[in-house]
Amino acid sequence: MAEKVKFILEYEIKSSSKILYSFISEPNGLAQWFSDDVHIKDHVYTFIWDDGEEQKAKLLSFKENKSVKFHWLDDEPYTFFELEIVKDELTNDVALVVTDFALPENLKDRQAIWNIQIDELLSVIGA
Repeated sequence: MAEKVKFILEYEIKSSSKILYSFISEPNGLAQWFSDDVHIKDHVYTFIWDDGEEQKAKLLSFKENKSVKFHWLDDEPYTFFELEIVKDELTNDVALVVTDFALPENLKDRQAIWNIQIDELLSVIGA
């Protein structure tokens, strides 16, 4: 069986780091663009989609106004997905860097899903 490969995507976001962080770390922020509802218990986030599907992810780490890192509980132990806010010190431009894993044959589809999700985030933020 093929091993999942890590990939990194970067999106320019016209928002402050603080506002963006609330959308990537808080249940009501995530529920506006990532899934339809989010619940947290003991650092485990339950993401619920409108078709009734649920997926659980453990919060591995976070840095206030900077990043969150999750591991899907039903995924390979070495995998994670991370949402990191990067601010250019010269221009003050803000970017969201997404790190995730996918099987080589699913890589393009997984990247397309992130593109759709980030478009939704941009729409919600108004960026």
